[in-house]
Amino acid sequence: MKFDFESIMDRHGKDAIAVDGVGTMPGFAPDCPKEGFDVIPMWVADMNFPTVPTIPQAIQERIEHPAFGYFSPTDEYFNAIIQWHERRNAVKGLTKEHIGYENGVLGGVISALNCVCSKGDKVLVHSPTYIGFTMALGNNGYDLVHSSLMKDEQGIYRMDYEDMEEKLKSQKIHAAILCNPHNPCGRVWEQWELEKAMALFKKYDVYVVSDEIWSDIMLNGHKHTPTQSVSEDARNRTAAMYAPSKTFNLAGLVGSYHIVYNRWWRERIEKESSLPHYNDMNVLSMHALIGAYKPEGYQWVDELNEVLSKNIDFAVDFIQQNFKGLSVSKPEGTYMLFIDCTKYCQDHHLTIQQLEKKMWDVGVAIQDGTMFHGPCHIRMNLALPHSRVQEAFHRLHEYVFNQE
Repeated sequence: MKFDFESIMDRHGKDAIAVDGVGTMPGFAPDCPKEGFDVIPMWVADMNFPTVPTIPQAIQERIEHPAFGYFSPTDEYFNAIIQWHERRNAVKGLTKEHIGYENGVLGGVISALNCVCSKGDKVLVHSPTYIGFTMALGNNGYDLVHSSLMKDEQGIYRMDYEDMEEKLKSQKIHAAILCNPHNPCGRVWEQWELEKAMALFKKYDVYVVSDEIWSDIMLNGHKHTPTQSVSEDARNRTAAMYAPSKTFNLAGLVGSYHIVYNRWWRERIEKESSLPHYNDMNVLSMHALIGAYKPEGYQWVDELNEVLSKNIDFAVDFIQQNFKGLSVSKPEGTYMLFIDCTKYCQDHHLTIQQLEKKMWDVGVAIQDGTMFHGPCHIRMNLALPHSRVQEAFHRLHEYVFNQE
């Protein structure tokens, strides 16, 4: 490989919640490990890899000019986004006017909903549900209606279209969030699945906000299908949210964007986002995106997906072969595992919190899955060098799951 995904990067003291936040946020962050164990950060959804070198290079080139006054996003910025989506997702007809800046995907979600909903309205989401949706919608006066994903005979999460339709109809829902790919389950929705969902949303006149922040993280040959691409109606019914942050480990720089083809909705989203006077691009964030979407960035993401696929394959195989009572659906996208521990906890008379504590004690800093509406689940980040993933599972094998 051209890029380094194997060196262990020391993030201590470098503004990383994933390592420095352990033990500091009771009820949210993992506890500190017992003496003798270092922290393997597997909770916060960022990566333990250095980003593609063209990003710091682009930032460095910009900071060599010592003025940072008011600015507007450049054509280079918009062209980088257009080319990225055309080359990676076969998107046609995307132009500068369809693209708008958002400080973050969640802020964009709320701005989009505020244009088509009233406070107190119900919004359909799939469960398990990303905690960011739960918090953002609750904080902004919306009621979440959960439609549970169902596992098929092969253990693959699927949308329950009958349940979705019943709730859209009976609860008079006119807005929905679609997570594509799904967080935390890791499903990469197939075109027919999106077509069927969007047909329901058309039938009940539902506006759709599609969170596609994970769309570059495709595992084992899976391909992303943009929600807006499945029909002309979907193109105009959907506001899609993107960011380079998950792909290139840039969350700390702040900077996302929306793609909205519906001019009526787009103009209102842009107005809504402008009202609090906070939604302004950082000049270094702009140059970071330009650096990310250079030719080296395409190769870097391809190599990243190879590394993540190897980690996912190892972890799922290890669980299935060694951890009786745990169940996991193999992710097709993202770098997160969502592990069902129900049977193990029942067999060993443990709560999920007690099991998590056992993991944290040996430095395997996974995340509590109950906040994602997984009743007895853990969420595990595998965006680490393979050697660290192996070490984490060996610790779990020796100290947690095979101790009677």
